[in-house]
Amino acid sequence: MHQFVKGLEKVLEEAGNKENAGWMKSYMKNQFDFLGIQTPVRRSLAKAYFKQHQINFATDIQQIVTECFNKNQREFQYAAIELIAFYKKQWTASLIDVLEYCILHKSWWDTVDHVGSECLGIFFTKFPEHIIPVTRKWNHSHNIWLQRSSIMFQKSFKKDTDTQLLAANILHVKGSKEFFVQKAIGWALREYAKTNTAWVKDFVATNELPALSKREALKHHR
Repeated sequence: MHQFVKGLEKVLEEAGNKENAGWMKSYMKNQFDFLGIQTPVRRSLAKAYFKQHQINFATDIQQIVTECFNKNQREFQYAAIELIAFYKKQWTASLIDVLEYCILHKSWWDTVDHVGSECLGIFFTKFPEHIIPVTRKWNHSHNIWLQRSSIMFQKSFKKDTDTQLLAANILHVKGSKEFFVQKAIGWALREYAKTNTAWVKDFVATNELPALSKREALKHHR
């Protein structure tokens, strides 16, 4: 095990709370174990540890992320994603492979959306030449979490949203029966409606979308 992960393990395990772990596991449909560390505490502990224990990001990040994702407790996956974000100034284009790994392993909405909010928007802003090839590949895959990410990665882009790409990625998967894909469509549109309500209303009106997606898209703009 990487020394960084050994130290992180000690810090997080010492902060564990069995009572919290029980309801956290239940909230996640009993799919993952938890140490029982609530989000603000976990973030604070992890950030302090990151500052005190520097890594060679280029050579160590894949191993550290893999080892964290191999651990049973969900807090290690959250910490791995936050570690990636902590070193954003050192990112190179090849990091997309690590981000994709995080999306594809132990996949559920919590980690997939955490990668989205912590990393994807920043990554594609830094490396815009990868937006089309990467998100198109994800969108055309048969993996619902890659599809979800391809729709939601622009959630924070606001006026810089590529509406042509957003529309194309949504329309390609609009026939999906998957809840998490339908929800992603609605969520992405709802966020963009805060910037351009007219565009979203027109898009919903002129395209046959799942009822869930429509409802979410127009939640605050009926």
